[in-house]
Amino acid sequence: MRDTTSVEDSMTDTRTVSSDAPAADNGTKGEKADKKQERVASLWSDAWYDLRRNPIFLIGAFLVLCMLVISAVPGLFTSTNPFAGGVCQLNDSLKPPSGAHWFGFDVQGCDIYSRTIYAARNSIIVGVLTTSLVLFVGGALGLLAGWVGGFTDTILSRVTEIFFAIPLLLGGMLIMSGRQGNAVTVSIVMATLGWPQIFRIMRSSVLQNKNNDYVVAARALGAGTLRITLRHILPNAVAPVIVVGAISLGVYIGAEATLSYLGIGVQPPQISWGLMISDAKDRFLQAPHVLLFPAAALSITVLAFIMVGDAVRDALDPKLR
Repeated sequence: MRDTTSVEDSMTDTRTVSSDAPAADNGTKGEKADKKQERVASLWSDAWYDLRRNPIFLIGAFLVLCMLVISAVPGLFTSTNPFAGGVCQLNDSLKPPSGAHWFGFDVQGCDIYSRTIYAARNSIIVGVLTTSLVLFVGGALGLLAGWVGGFTDTILSRVTEIFFAIPLLLGGMLIMSGRQGNAVTVSIVMATLGWPQIFRIMRSSVLQNKNNDYVVAARALGAGTLRITLRHILPNAVAPVIVVGAISLGVYIGAEATLSYLGIGVQPPQISWGLMISDAKDRFLQAPHVLLFPAAALSITVLAFIMVGDAVRDALDPKLR
């Protein structure tokens, strides 16, 4: 009986250990999963999680994607090339929309639908190129001024104030006046006048982050200036810059249309929504469709980029969580 009891006790102990082992393993796996989730979680991952569930962002991103595709390959959306010879016939001048020509014809007898499609390219190029230049120049100078400080910060801040005193549209009108404009020229001019805003935002963000504990710890561990700047300062300071850049992209598209409307932006024979609106303004009462469709395309594009920018701002701003 004594031997049997000892055998049974040992069997019971064995079963107990074997039954507890998976539980311990599951607990270990759960801890590893939690640690993995904590390691993956960040400002950017949380922002992307919120953006995917934001209908404003999804609608705006869809419209932006459509405009990017239209500007890249306009031939997929229309078989008529507005730059080809003989496509504009004065006999078709101001004809209203029809099944064959969805947007009708303009004053010169050109198909408005094909011109609206091809005009998206210049507007998107101006918006994307201007925003890229502004982010690069303003962001780099703001990072330099905020991180280095001292005399460098003072000089760059004074230069920024000089450019800040020049309004974007007025300065663009003065610089572009008398010049043969195209999408690249307009982008360079607007970037020259628009970078101070990004400079100030980046400089302010760097000043807020440069004295944080993780920067001090990295410096104490012997990390170099370049490593601290690229691995610690820049990733934590760039979020507000991206938000402003996303919103400003639509603003730059509207500014290009304004300059083209005034006759000092994109010039014929190139096509721009601003040029189309300028050509149609005198015929609005006689043929409203000539003005309606390019103006609607411009408004939808600007609104789409602003919607994306607002959604990104809400996702990256911890105060709104």
